[in-house]
Parts: sequence; structure tokens; C-alpha cells
Amino acid sequence: MHPHHHHDARPPHPRRWSALVLLCLAQAMLVVDITVVNVALPSIGGELGLGREALTWIVTGYTLTFGGLMLLGGRLADVFGRRPVLLSGLALFTLASLAAGVADDGGVLLAGRLAQGVGAALLSPAAMSTVTTMFHGRERHRALGVWAAIGGGGAALGVLIGGLLTAGPGWEWVFIVNVPIGLAVLAVLPRLLPPESTSDTIGRVDVPGAVTVTLATASLVYGLVRAGEDGWGSITALAPIAGAVVLYAVFALVERRWPQPLVRLPLLTRRTTVTGVFLMLVATGLLISFFFLGSLYLQQVRDLSALRTGLAFLPAAVTVTLGAHLAGNLVGRVGPRAVAVGGLLVTGVGAGWLVWMLDRGVAVGFLPGFALAALGLGSLFVTATTTAMSAVDHREAGVTSGIVTTFHELGGSIGVAVMSTVAAAGIEAGTAAGFTGAFAVCAATAAVAAAVCLRLVPKERIDTSGMTMAH
Repeated sequence: MHPHHHHDARPPHPRRWSALVLLCLAQAMLVVDITVVNVALPSIGGELGLGREALTWIVTGYTLTFGGLMLLGGRLADVFGRRPVLLSGLALFTLASLAAGVADDGGVLLAGRLAQGVGAALLSPAAMSTVTTMFHGRERHRALGVWAAIGGGGAALGVLIGGLLTAGPGWEWVFIVNVPIGLAVLAVLPRLLPPESTSDTIGRVDVPGAVTVTLATASLVYGLVRAGEDGWGSITALAPIAGAVVLYAVFALVERRWPQPLVRLPLLTRRTTVTGVFLMLVATGLLISFFFLGSLYLQQVRDLSALRTGLAFLPAAVTVTLGAHLAGNLVGRVGPRAVAVGGLLVTGVGAGWLVWMLDRGVAVGFLPGFALAALGLGSLFVTATTTAMSAVDHREAGVTSGIVTTFHELGGSIGVAVMSTVAAAGIEAGTAAGFTGAFAVCAATAAVAAAVCLRLVPKERIDTSGMTMAH
């Protein structure tokens, strides 16, 4: 690729910043809905008479369809155009949120959650590739910085909003709140999106590939959830994880043979893609683990209410956003490797603080360590997104953002599965000891990932125009 290749020499879209605000609002709803339910679970269980098993599904049903269908969503955006796929995903998500909000039994609620995940899987990759193609140069790093801050901050806001709504109007509003927002975005967004030409990308959608990768990812997420519940040695965890490995192998074979594959396999081996996927996996895995452990610690060990637990996450929401903003400005200047390694080291220090200081209480022990770790993780989200999307042809922007976002969901599932096992003893006893062990695992993970990044992440500054290499 030539560094001066200007296939994106079109003038920038005049309404791009207004469009970015609405796209980020839509993406925020999707991310908030991953964690918003956690605080509301006791109330939902009490009102609908659901046991722990059923409640787990209310949380994971969403990430299962969201993560499983993401690659297909990204490919559909590349084939049929980002605009129709994005808007239909948003419409479906909004309708499904209404269904979940008015549900009067567990079955309807779960169906609503699964449909929300399908809508999210259509919307998210299409929205992210729209952001990537609307902005060029330095602006793209800033835009992707904002986008990535939503990815991190949304999870923190989810816990806060969940606490506020559950304590206030009731758990139903955790879902119903999406309806007016979704309708407002649907009304305004079509006027702001850039026109696009799709004539050159019409191809057959790879149905066998889509089915196998969806089943593989769903099977993997399911196995990880069971590992968190039943332990890593249990057949209920190992069978679906082994099934997932087989299905991914089948997927690779299908992609080799299919004339217009869902994912061209060279795309998966490209250094920028591998870097983006690795960083996204680590960032989400750690962030969701911190929220999972933090909300249990604050409610069970420190006896905080759902609302006060939500408020305790506010500093982390701020620092995640700050970290993303800093990284958005730095990635283009110092290159992704320095930002990734720095972000992981800051995260490790934050986790280390939690290990040593947790028994000093919430204000001294928990809040500073958690906020510091979140600052480091915020920078990783941006580095993951900008690196993965840096060398991508616009015809593969959808599927590449689908790959990166799939690992966003997988990271969360893996993190919670590992951490609930590590912290199980402390969670049962309601003491801080189990939690410090789990935070020590988080610190070690960050350190190992930083070492990996020294070898894996490209050192040179990534270009800002959509092609590789800086001048």
C-alpha cells in the first residue's frame, strides 16, 4: 500500500460531528445494556419469580446474541450498505427494549433480551465503520477516541443508571428508557448520515460461514458462563467450549472455500487486526471483571445499597473517558505500542492498589485503585479500535469492526467467568480476602498483556487516512 494513497480524498462530510453524537448515543444504549441489568437483578427475580439460573440468562442472553451475530452484522453492512443495516438494527433494539420493559414473565423478558442482542449486532459494527469512513486524518483518532470512551464509560454508566432506575421508578425502566432515546435517534439520524455507494460490494452473503461462526461464538460464551457457575472442570463448561473450538475450525474451512467469504482469512492474520482484537479482549475482560468484582464487593462486604454502589462507579466512568480522550490524542503522535503498554501498566498499578489497600475501606482502598485502573483501560479501547481500523479498505470496514466488537463481548464473558471462579471463596464468605486474590489476578493479567504488547503492537505511528504506515 502506498502511504500517499488517497482513495478517501472526498471532502469530509459536513454533518459528521452531529452524526457522531447520535451514533455514540445509540452505541451508549447498547453498551449500557450489558451492565445496566446487574443491579436490577434482585428486583427482577423477586417480581417475576426467577431463580439464579434464569437471572443469569437475563444478563448473558443479550451478550450471547450480541457477540454471536456481530460478524454477520458487519458483513451485512459491507454488502447492503451501512445505513440500512444501522437503522434496522436501531429499530429492532428499540422495539425489543419495549418488549423487555413490559414483560410480565421470564420468557418474554428473555425473548426481549435476545432480540435486543440481535439489534445491537446489526447496529454496532455498522455504526463503528460509519464513524471510521466519515472521518479522516487526526479527526479520525479524535472521533474513535470518543467512540471508544463510550465503550468503557457506558459499562460504568450502566451500573449507575441501573441503580438509579431500580431504586426509583422500578426495574422495568432499565429497558423502557431506551425507547424514547431510540425513537429520537431514528427520527434525526437518517438526515445526518453520508450517502454511500454499494454497487461494487454486492455479493452473496456467506450463510454457512455466518451460521458456523454464530454457533461457535454462542457456544464459547455459553461455556464460559457455565465455567463461572459450575467451575472450569465441569462437563457443562468443557463440552460447549470444545464444541466452539471445533466450530471455529469448520468456520475457517468454510471461509477458505467460499467465493465471497464472511471474513477473508488474511484479514484475521493482519498485524493491525490481531493487535486490535488482543487489546479489546484484554481491556473488556479486565473492565467487566472490575465492575463485576466491585459491585459484589461494595454490596456484600461494604453493605452499600444498589444506588450507592452505582454512584461509587462514577469516578471510574470519568477516568475511562479521560483515558480514551488522552489516547485518542496520543496514538497518532507516539504510535500504538507506547499507548498500549502505558495503559496496561497504569491498569496494573490500579489493580495492585486494590490488592494492597482494599481493606482500608471504600474511599481510600477501593475508589482510587478502581479509578486508576479505569484510566488505563480507557486508553486501551481507543488503541484497539484505531489500530484495527487503520489499514482497512472501506469495503471491509464493517466486517473488521464486527471482529473487534465480537471480542468486546467475548472479553466480558471470559473476564466474569474467570473472576467469579477466582473470587468464589471470598464472595461466599463476604470477606475482602477473596476479592484481593481476584484483583491480584487482574494485576498479573495486565502485566503479562503489557509484555505481549511490546512484541505484538506496531511501534510506528499508524496513518490517519485509512492506509497503513505514517509518513
